[in-house]
Amino acid sequence: MKKLNALFLALGMMSSVHALAAQTLRYGLESQYAPFESRNAQGELEGFDIELGKAICATGNFDCQWVESSFDALIPALQAKKFDAINSAMNITEARAKSIDFTKPIYRIPSMLIVKEGEKLQPTAEALKGRNIGVLQGSIQETYAKKHWETQGVTVTSYQDQNQVYNDMVAGRLDGTLVMSAAGQSGFLDKPQGKGFVFAGKAVEDDAILGSGIGFGLRKGDTKLKQELDAAITKIQDDGTVKKLADKYFPGIDVSVTK
Repeated sequence: MKKLNALFLALGMMSSVHALAAQTLRYGLESQYAPFESRNAQGELEGFDIELGKAICATGNFDCQWVESSFDALIPALQAKKFDAINSAMNITEARAKSIDFTKPIYRIPSMLIVKEGEKLQPTAEALKGRNIGVLQGSIQETYAKKHWETQGVTVTSYQDQNQVYNDMVAGRLDGTLVMSAAGQSGFLDKPQGKGFVFAGKAVEDDAILGSGIGFGLRKGDTKLKQELDAAITKIQDDGTVKKLADKYFPGIDVSVTK
């Protein structure tokens, strides 16, 4: 009996040690950006970044939690310690790196223009002059459009929710939107609402603005968490988890990044 009690005590201690070892990781996200993150009919979070975040938590022995915010408020909320890491399809850019740190790049998605079919528009300032293009507030697409297009006579209108952009496109109040291609395909073009709209031309390019890929945003100096997350990211890249999730959510799009 004493041996059994000792065994149960040992098992209980092991369980407690394991529980203590699982560090809580609070992800910050904007949940209106399918297929990266959104809520289903049951109100549950779903999408590429949600499954990616869970895979990293499982690999790195973290206990995941989720905190919602508007996209443009994610960096201030991170700095205010409302959560520990931004997991919301945020591209790593020089401008953002002045305010926060990032993990290594996890994946990369090109940015493309969506317009009404038959408009014969292209993602250039010359072709869009006099037109009104919607973008997500705080996004790299907003930064790109304001730098390359707005200064050349294109109206750039910012929204806190990408779905509002799509609604205004359908209503005829916008001529197009610059968006990450996977989000535009799954969140709009593949839906009945997106019928009659298409991608125009090729992906836009500007590495200084559009960045080196998507990673998790971290507070400046949070070195230990960065090391832990980078190690977990490397593992799920090497074991094919990232590619498997990309094939599920972004079929046909190469999301690989240079390590």
